[in-house]
Amino acid sequence: PRRKRTASSQTSTPVLPHGATITPQPTQAASSRQRGFTWIEIMAVVVIMGMLMATLAIGVTGQIDKARVNNAKAQIGRIDQALQFYKLDNKRFPNNDQGLDALVNKPTAAPVPRDYNPAGYIEPAVLMDPWDTPIQYRIPGEHNPYGFDLWSLGPDGVEGNDDIQNWESSSEA
Repeated sequence: PRRKRTASSQTSTPVLPHGATITPQPTQAASSRQRGFTWIEIMAVVVIMGMLMATLAIGVTGQIDKARVNNAKAQIGRIDQALQFYKLDNKRFPNNDQGLDALVNKPTAAPVPRDYNPAGYIEPAVLMDPWDTPIQYRIPGEHNPYGFDLWSLGPDGVEGNDDIQNWESSSEA
């Protein structure tokens, strides 16, 4: 004989006061999936972020290099102007022995300038290029025989094709 199901033997969600119900708990596998991201998902995000950062770093590095070259050109221009002011006051440029330091400190070696500006002609920091190498000075200039040569040794710190100077090189002409 078959038993007839009654309302009490059927499984149903219990009814709580005020119409609230208890919902069944998810299984262990379902709850672990809902807790967070998988290891593979996290690694995929990390790899994508790394690729984006590498792309940005390459672009920023190129801009920094350009900015340093432009800064060196501006510094050479400022030193050129300071040398012109020195010549206006003292009727001559500093000689090779006095060097660019004559724009910051009054030379004591001959020829001693007579009308040296007590404040100097330029800040000492301008005499160093963006790569912390002194700006080079030569008078009379090899490239400017009636004036002076000014140049930065550039990013590599040695004379060569990447120097920044106050004359036009044959590759620029």
